[in-house]
Amino acid sequence: MSQGVNNSELAQMEAPAESVNPEHGLPESFGEGFLGRLLFWIAVSFSTFQIITSFGIPLDQRFIAGLSLTHLLAVAMVAWAAWLIGLVMRRRSIVDGIMAWIAVAAAFGLVLWFGGSMPSQVVRTIHVGFLCLVAGAMIANHRSGSWSLRATGWIVGFASFLVGLYHWALYEELIVRAGELTTLDLVIGIAGLAILIYLVWRVMGPALPIVAGLFLAYCLLGNYLPAPLDHRGYTLEQVIEHMSFGTEGIYGTPTLVSATYIFLFILFGAFMEKAGVIDFFNDISMAVFGDKQGGPGKVCVASSALMGTVSGSGVANVVASGQFTIPLMKRFGFTSAFAGGVEATSSMGGQIMPPVMGAVAFIMAETIDVPYSKIVEAAIIPAILYFAACYLAVHLEAGKRNLRGLPKSELPNAWTEMKKKWFLLAPLCVLVYLLFAGYTPLFAGAVGLSLTVALILGTAIVAGLGTPALRIAFWIGLALVSAYSLASTVTLVVLVVAALSLWNAFSGRGRTTLQACVDAMADGARQALPVGLACAIVGIVIGTMTLTGLGTIVGTWMISIGKENIFAALVLTMIFSLILGMGIPTIPNYIITSSLAAPILLQLDVPLIVSHMFVFYFGIMADLTPPVALAAFAAAPMAKESGLKIGIQAVRIALPGFVIPYMAVYDPTLMLQPVPGLEGVGYWLAVVYIVVKATLAMVLWGVASVGYFLKPLTWWERLWAAVAAALLVAAIPLTDEIGFVLSALFVGLHIWHSRRVPTPAVSR
Repeated sequence: MSQGVNNSELAQMEAPAESVNPEHGLPESFGEGFLGRLLFWIAVSFSTFQIITSFGIPLDQRFIAGLSLTHLLAVAMVAWAAWLIGLVMRRRSIVDGIMAWIAVAAAFGLVLWFGGSMPSQVVRTIHVGFLCLVAGAMIANHRSGSWSLRATGWIVGFASFLVGLYHWALYEELIVRAGELTTLDLVIGIAGLAILIYLVWRVMGPALPIVAGLFLAYCLLGNYLPAPLDHRGYTLEQVIEHMSFGTEGIYGTPTLVSATYIFLFILFGAFMEKAGVIDFFNDISMAVFGDKQGGPGKVCVASSALMGTVSGSGVANVVASGQFTIPLMKRFGFTSAFAGGVEATSSMGGQIMPPVMGAVAFIMAETIDVPYSKIVEAAIIPAILYFAACYLAVHLEAGKRNLRGLPKSELPNAWTEMKKKWFLLAPLCVLVYLLFAGYTPLFAGAVGLSLTVALILGTAIVAGLGTPALRIAFWIGLALVSAYSLASTVTLVVLVVAALSLWNAFSGRGRTTLQACVDAMADGARQALPVGLACAIVGIVIGTMTLTGLGTIVGTWMISIGKENIFAALVLTMIFSLILGMGIPTIPNYIITSSLAAPILLQLDVPLIVSHMFVFYFGIMADLTPPVALAAFAAAPMAKESGLKIGIQAVRIALPGFVIPYMAVYDPTLMLQPVPGLEGVGYWLAVVYIVVKATLAMVLWGVASVGYFLKPLTWWERLWAAVAAALLVAAIPLTDEIGFVLSALFVGLHIWHSRRVPTPAVSR
C-alpha cells in the first residue's frame, strides 16, 4: 500500500496498549516470563495434537522401505535432543528448547498410545482438556493478582486436562463398563462438568454457564415440575454418565466439529494471516474501491468480504480490519457511529461468506448430515445480497454527505499488487476446488493448511536464492512435488512440509520464518478458546434434549402455533434467537435454537437447510442487535463511540439480513434449494426472479433507511420506498405485483424530480 495512506493512518490511530480479544476479554498474548513461555508451548502442543488427529494419518503406517512416520519422528526427536545437548555443552540456555521438545513429544505420544490412530471419543476428551488447560493458564497469567490465584488457575487447568487423560488412559475399560459408573468415574465426571462451567464463566461471562446450569438442573429436578414440563426423573449417576461420558453431552457433535473442522480452519486462517493475506486483501480493496464514492467505507466492506473467505470469526474480523478501516472512514467524513456500524456489519458477514464460513456452518453440516458444499451453495446468494446491502448503505450515505473517493495517487495499483502477491491466493483456490469437488472439509482444510505452510516456507527459501532462474525452477519443482503428493497420499504432503522446514532451519531468514509458523500454531490454539469452550458447554443443552425429551415438549407447543400461522412461529424463533444472542455467542446460540426450533420448522414444511440457515442468520444478527451487540462493542474502542450507537447503525445497515431468511422460507430458491414441480429452465427462472425481487427490496430499504437516492428524500418518499420493499417481501397474493408497480413509480418519479431540482452541495 502506498505510503500516503499508511502514514496518515498510523498518525491518527490510537491503539490500546495491549490488544484484547473482545470475545473473551483476554489479551492476545500468553503472558510474561517462564509461565508465559510454558503456556505458549502448551498451545503449540495443542495445535500439534490437533493437526496430527485432523490429518488422520496413521503414524504406524509403513510407506517407504518398511519405515513409518513413527520411525522418522523418533530419528528427528533424537537428533533434536542431541542438538540441545550440544547447546548445553556450549553453555547456552535451552529452557525454551526443552519446553518445545516436550510439547512436540507429548502431542505425538498421546496419539502413539493408540498405535498411531486415536479413537474419536478420545480426541474429543483431550481436545476439551487442552482447551480448559489453556483457558485456566490464560486466566492465571492475565487475571490473577497474586501467586495463590495464579497457582489456582494453573491447577484448575491441569485438573481438567487430567480428566481428559483419564478417558485417554482408560478408554477401553470405560467402553466395557459403559452405563455402570464407578465412584471414581462419578467424581471425574462431576469434576469435568464443574471445571468446564467455571472456566467458561471466567472466560466468556455468566450467560452461557447459567443457561447450561438451568438445563442441567432440569435433568435432575424436572420430574418435580407440573405436566407437560415434567419428565420421569433421573439419578445423579444417570445424568453424569450421559453428560460426561459417551458422545451425547460435553463430548457430543459440537465438540467433535470443534476438534476437527473448526480447529483446522482456525489454524488455516492464522497461517494465512502470517503469510500476509490480510494486507493483500486490504491493498486490493483499496486499489479497486478507494477512489469510488465513499471509498474508505467500500474498502471496509470489500476487505471484510475477502477476509470472510479465510476467516469465519466476525468479531475477529472487526478487530483485524477495523484498526485500519474505521479511522480511515472517520477521517474521510463518515460519523464515528456509522464507521463502526459498517465495520461491524460487514465483518459479521464473514460468517456467511463462502468458502470458509463460520464455525456454525461446519456444525450445521455435521448435525443435519449434508455435505459442507451444500451449506456453501445455500449461502452464496444470501451472502452476496448481504454484502451488496452494506455496499449500498455506504454508497448512499456517502452521496448524502457528498463524500467522494480518495485520490488515486494515494492508492496502490491492483494489477501491481496481484503480480507481486498472486500466489497468496493459491491455497484458497485449491481449498474452494476441493470443497466443491466433493472432498470432505477435513481433507480440504488439511490440504489448504499444508499448502499455506509450504507457501510460507517456500517464500523464505526463494528469498535466499540468487538468480531469478533458480527461483522459477524452485517454484516449479515445489508445485510438481506438491501436486504429486496430493495425488498420492497426504503422508507425502507432510513429508514435503517437513523437508521445507529442515531447509529453513539452516538459514537465518528461514529460522525466522519457522518461528513465525510456530507463533501461528500458538495463536490458532488461543483463538480456538471461545469456539471450543462454547461447543463443549453447549453439549449440556443437547444432552438435556436427548435425555429428557425437552425438545419434543417445546416442539409440540411451537407446532400448535405454526399450524395456525407459520409467520408467528418464525417470528418467535427469531425473537428467541436474538434474546439468547444477547448473552451467548453465535455458536451456542445456533446449537440451542436449532435443537429446539429447527426440527419444528422442518415439520412445518420448511426445507432442512433453510430451517437451519434461518436460525444461523439470526444468531449472527444478535451480535449486531442492541443492547448487547458484541460486534458493535468490539468496534467501539476503534471508533471512539458508544457501542449502543454503533449497534443502532449496524442494525440499520444490516436490515436486509433480517429479511432474507424470511424470503428464503417462503421461496427456498433464494438458497438454491429444490422446489417440487420446478426443474430445469423453470427452476433457474424462479431463482432469477427471487434474486431480482430481493435485490430490489434491498435497494428500496437501503434508500428508505438512509433517506437518500439520487438526492435527499422527503419523509413521504422514504415511507413510499419502505412500503414498496415490504410488499416485495410479503408472501401474500398480489403483493409482488403491487410492490413492483410502486417501486417503478417511486424510481421514475424520483429520477424525474431529481432532474428538475438540482441537488444542493453538502459540505463534509
